[in-house]
Amino acid sequence: MLKTGQCEKLVKKDQQYLTEAARAPYYPLGVRTAKGSIVTDLDGNDFIDLLGSAAVMNVGHNHPRVVRAIKQQAEVLIQYTTAYMYHEPLGDFAEVITQLTPIAGDKKVIFGFSGSDATDGAIKLVRSYTRREKIIAFEGSYHGTTYGALTLTGIGDGMKKNIGPMLPGVHHFEYPNCYRCPYGDHPDTCSLPCLRAMEEALKTWLDPQTVAGVFLEPIEGDAGILKPPKKWMRRLEELLRPHGIVLVVDEVQTGLGRTGKWFGSDHFEVQPDLFIYGKSLGAGMPLSAVVGRREIFEGLRTLGHAFTNGSNPVVMAAAMENIAVIKEENLVERSRIQGEYFKKELLKLKNDFEFIGDVRGDGLSIGVDLVMDRETRTPNGTAAKKIAYRAWEKQLILTFFAGNVLRIQPPLNIERSLVDQALSIMEKTFREFSRDEIPDEVLKISKGW
Repeated sequence: MLKTGQCEKLVKKDQQYLTEAARAPYYPLGVRTAKGSIVTDLDGNDFIDLLGSAAVMNVGHNHPRVVRAIKQQAEVLIQYTTAYMYHEPLGDFAEVITQLTPIAGDKKVIFGFSGSDATDGAIKLVRSYTRREKIIAFEGSYHGTTYGALTLTGIGDGMKKNIGPMLPGVHHFEYPNCYRCPYGDHPDTCSLPCLRAMEEALKTWLDPQTVAGVFLEPIEGDAGILKPPKKWMRRLEELLRPHGIVLVVDEVQTGLGRTGKWFGSDHFEVQPDLFIYGKSLGAGMPLSAVVGRREIFEGLRTLGHAFTNGSNPVVMAAAMENIAVIKEENLVERSRIQGEYFKKELLKLKNDFEFIGDVRGDGLSIGVDLVMDRETRTPNGTAAKKIAYRAWEKQLILTFFAGNVLRIQPPLNIERSLVDQALSIMEKTFREFSRDEIPDEVLKISKGW
């Protein structure tokens, strides 16, 4: 029986003071320490982490090289505002991240704290560069919760309730959902009917000469790991180029090796104009960035996207070491290999459990789509909630998004032995769910996202 006394106390204190708007609860896990792919709670229980702090800890929790870099920098300089002055960690990391970003020619970068503010910065950049107002985004997307980012977000309408009007000039169009294709097509043979509405709009009521940019996740994460066909992405790019519309890829969740390539957009052979970074960029420290073609940055005036505590030298030192670790420990390739193994084993489990409708993803970004039945593919949110909760009781951090898709995004350096242990726990949990051995009471706690 899992001991939870100290965690339960923390949850009560949390509920007393913290707004509900800041959390989607799954279970009472109060984190005390974390190392590698293991998280230890306030009661001393160790958990295998398949969430990776929401795809943040690509290099694992408290990587010793990152910790050392933070300590060394903190002893020298914790902060001086770069809104007016300069420091070496900022210049050094600006060079590293611009060189890493796969855009030809001269590039610039601007930093922030989270993927949300980076998205807002990118909105300002594309509008100031093109002198146009309109922006295209997609259904199912998640770009953050600052005002512009939330406007672009195409999932979870409850987040926008009672705070409108949202940012004007934003139009959402359909994003491919090949598992639940409303047209009954197969991605290998379809004629991209999911792109027709946007194509028609650009021919009729949405003048392309008024569109500043198109924002998208190359693989939608919080929609349940939705990957469009390669031909969809290429056709989208073809629609933009004749009109000078900026292509912006949100790599907050898919970047830095998460999908078995350096970037999610690498799967599609397209050339974005701007890259948005967040989550894993700072190895757990608060950092975001927008990197893109130099000329796109020239339209934004002095202090148009500046923060007093932005580009913090301690955070920059952590990020610098983070990128070095990903390269030197070959984590992009390790993500690909471990992800292939994880998917192969999950597909075996799919054969045993009818409520597993689909297993999809690339690298260590995998979704397990739970259904009422495989014929209708009706999402099974109850299964996701119960399975996630029971997995926690068995000391596995497993969550879900899109209401019914189990989320597997562990550190990229997770050991194979821990993957096997996680798979064993998942199999036992699936079996208990299939036998109706997980009580309905957990639904009062496991709400999720």
